[in-house]
Amino acid sequence: MTVLPLAPPASPRIAGPPQRAEGHADVLMEKARALEAAFLAEMLGHAGLGETDGAFTGGAGEAQFASFLREEQARALVARGGIGLAESLFRALSGGTDGQG
Repeated sequence: MTVLPLAPPASPRIAGPPQRAEGHADVLMEKARALEAAFLAEMLGHAGLGETDGAFTGGAGEAQFASFLREEQARALVARGGIGLAESLFRALSGGTDGQG
């Protein structure tokens, strides 16, 4: 039986200013757009987009695939400018700066 040495305890880290890697602003904006798309998809669902009434509906399967359609439509809305939510989220998450630094 081999005995492995114990690792030394981790030293406490001193919190400093957050380090921002190259492309941080791009990643942050991508995440903000994804959140805006999710929000829009949810709102489109509550607005009734994709719901069909009548005798020949697809039931639960149609409801599931309608959500995929709403998600794609929401992504298309965001790609064309959206409602400005992504930009607001980006500014708030980047500390009110333009994303540089």
